[in-house]
Amino acid sequence: MRVFETREVREFEELVAEDVLIHGGGQHIQGRRYPEGSVLTPGCPTAASRWTASSRPATGSLWPSRSPTLTYAHDRSGRDLTMTAVKSYRLHDGRIVEFWGETDLYGLLRQAGLIPEQIPPF
Repeated sequence: MRVFETREVREFEELVAEDVLIHGGGQHIQGRRYPEGSVLTPGCPTAASRWTASSRPATGSLWPSRSPTLTYAHDRSGRDLTMTAVKSYRLHDGRIVEFWGETDLYGLLRQAGLIPEQIPPF
């Protein structure tokens, strides 16, 4: 989804249903305003998102899992940090009506130096 690069959330109107169901991070929420808000969060992301290629499925089917990598600016160090994710989508009439996603927040926090590289022994 190039909207993560352009930050033109109006593009979601064509792609995402207004009442889209969203599952991930232990939450189950509804509404296009959530992905729009995520795109507009300051510093998230600042560079191109990379998505694995796959063909668009027929209406009403489950779009195969995607593996995006988002790049964020790290203000303290000036380095770019990456966060990987897995996303799956359900389409109806050519629009996303439901999606599931999980991100590697632990990996992002490790890159930022906010948690140790190795988990300490218990």
